[in-house]
Amino acid sequence: MPASKRSTRECRNSPVHKAIVIAVQLPEAAEAELHRSLAELKQLLLGLDITAVAEVVQKRSVRSSPTTYLGEGKLRELAALTGGTGEVPRGPDARRADRAASQPAERLVVVADDELSPGQLRNLQAALGVDVLDRTAVILRVFESRARTREARLEIELARIEYELPRIRDDHALGDREGGGGRASRGHTNVELAKQRARDRMAAARRELEQLKESAEQRRLARADSFRVALVGYTNAGKSSIMRQLTGSDVLVEDRPFATLGTTVRQLSPPATPAVLVADTVGFIHRLPHALVASFHSTLSEAREAWLLLHVVDAADPAFRSQIRVTEQVLADIGAAETPALLLLNKADRLGREERDALAREHPGALLMSALDHRDGDALRARIEAFFAQHLVEQTVSIPYDRHGVLAELRDRLQVVREEYGDEVSVTVRGTPEALGKLAARLSGG
Repeated sequence: MPASKRSTRECRNSPVHKAIVIAVQLPEAAEAELHRSLAELKQLLLGLDITAVAEVVQKRSVRSSPTTYLGEGKLRELAALTGGTGEVPRGPDARRADRAASQPAERLVVVADDELSPGQLRNLQAALGVDVLDRTAVILRVFESRARTREARLEIELARIEYELPRIRDDHALGDREGGGGRASRGHTNVELAKQRARDRMAAARRELEQLKESAEQRRLARADSFRVALVGYTNAGKSSIMRQLTGSDVLVEDRPFATLGTTVRQLSPPATPAVLVADTVGFIHRLPHALVASFHSTLSEAREAWLLLHVVDAADPAFRSQIRVTEQVLADIGAAETPALLLLNKADRLGREERDALAREHPGALLMSALDHRDGDALRARIEAFFAQHLVEQTVSIPYDRHGVLAELRDRLQVVREEYGDEVSVTVRGTPEALGKLAARLSGG
């Protein structure tokens, strides 16, 4: 097994409960933004039962060191905390250090608030003598611990393999090469074999995902006549709590990042006519790994195909404005930037009157609310119904008395404005153009 993969698994399974977080601050990075990012990283670590016990930040005028992320002085300072040498071994010593780095110091890991290159990761582990994780690896591990559905597990596995593939290196403990290819062949290196196994697993996971996506697509087509709403927003903003308010469903509500990974679709309750389906999607985060955005096709499809997005924001979080920008950027990346959106400034019950008034002036079209207040839930439902009312078309149709099945379906799927009884039942209804077109085809089909 490659050393990088073995080290990752050992770190995941070993009793690591403490972390030192590290970061590089460039001149253009604001102090407040840096602290918010580090606080977010620490919160993610807490979700893995890892507590940050120290913080090392280096201010640099240029980008981070291409070999060790931190400069030489900071690296030695950090090594004094981890028990490492603070030096990157060269030549024959590198192999011995590589083996030592794969034996992590008990209960301690170093976590960088950036994505590290394979070389930076390897050199930091060698210099510090402990396991090193970067921000992307932490987010992947949080996602892995939260995944419940088969589809979510496969998508996360794909993202993890894509992340680990360039970080696979030779496992020196197994020798330089493994046989194959005949007497004249020198065989394949461990890294070549490991990468091929990873690619094979990726191909198998993609095939299984395609089968699952076909089933999901059939379910979405079956819901094509319904209005669709998607809850989007920063992780832990309160989307699942609002989902409960709107649908009465018993969805998971937890005060931790990425408590919800799979997509949950429920009907607005009490039911509306035409039906309104509400989807709770995965939360976003600052610098969400691109591989995760790319792989979470199914849950993000709900956002792309929704008629209306409910953009949920934790208005009590001082960083909510930057979180709005993060969500808007992800929506643009997946092709949902043009979808109509209603901004929900959630957790307003934690704000004072002056703060609420200021937010109302700053975001005049938004809805200030608390997911815990049923009156706010009713106000949100009214906004949703008012939005969809403008998409309804009124039409009068005649239905023979012997077509009572069509009449029952019509009452179930469309808004009935009035009914008049003569030789036939004359019914005036309101619905989407698509639903009315299907009704006309049903009547003409006999």
